[in-house]
Amino acid sequence: MVYNLPVGIGKRARIMTFDKGVYELVRPDQWQGGVIFASPHSGRCYPEWFLAETQLDSQQLRSSEDAFVDRLIAPAVEHGAVVLTSNVPRCMVDLNRDPGEIDPLVVADARPGVMTPRIMAGLGVIPRVVSQGRAIHHRPIPQAEADSRIERLWHPYHQTLAALIDEAVARFGGAVLIDMHSMPRDALAHLPRPRPDFVLGDRNGVSASPRISTAIIDIVTKAGYRIRRNSPFSGAYIAAAYGRPVNNVHVVQLELDRSLYMDERKIEPRPDFDRFAQRFAQIVAQLAKLRPDQTDAAIAAE
Repeated sequence: MVYNLPVGIGKRARIMTFDKGVYELVRPDQWQGGVIFASPHSGRCYPEWFLAETQLDSQQLRSSEDAFVDRLIAPAVEHGAVVLTSNVPRCMVDLNRDPGEIDPLVVADARPGVMTPRIMAGLGVIPRVVSQGRAIHHRPIPQAEADSRIERLWHPYHQTLAALIDEAVARFGGAVLIDMHSMPRDALAHLPRPRPDFVLGDRNGVSASPRISTAIIDIVTKAGYRIRRNSPFSGAYIAAAYGRPVNNVHVVQLELDRSLYMDERKIEPRPDFDRFAQRFAQIVAQLAKLRPDQTDAAIAAE
């Protein structure tokens, strides 16, 4: 599917294309119980028009990706879970941000809004910087382009995600969304050793019930990994927007240390990537067995 993004008006109007579908949705033969795995930051489709308007090379742009996370969560389908992954690069549109988080340093003549800490850090819905604070754009982009990116690239992903959650609630009485991300090793440098391999964010219990978060922590720990809760990442827009444990909709942001499976400088899988992927697939298989209506006793029994 080709997405045409009209930008500008009058003689300056131009058409930009996004040649690949905004997302990939893979369903199991039989959805077992309302678990959804998602990766909103693993997109790596960089259109030529975007590369032409950025001052960074592709390697620098890719430093913002949750590279290869889509590959790591793919086995969830075999265990009865749904998998939703983005094709949209995070440096074009960040799907884990509120669409109203517009950075006035990125969007020319941006409509006034609340300056959130993420916007001030250059990490709004259309980011100003990638890792190490490197500026993405030569100059601010037009408001029309920003609006078009959000309409054509942000909204389709979220419409599909919301529909999946609604479907899970209708079929299973609730939903469990594992929102998968990766974190640079440097993001953990300020923490005391031993540093965690995973960080679970449930917005301090607001986006998921303790029974779901505790079950996930137990699964990761039993697999031999260290996991930390809500620090330094407690969950961003997706967890805040969709997590409603009172309605039996549980959203957990799960961050994975990139150094476990990739060369962060080259953005390439490590030589032992397949070995790690097999080990991680065992965690995925257990997470796919979570149930939104599962009792504490049932979790303990498993």
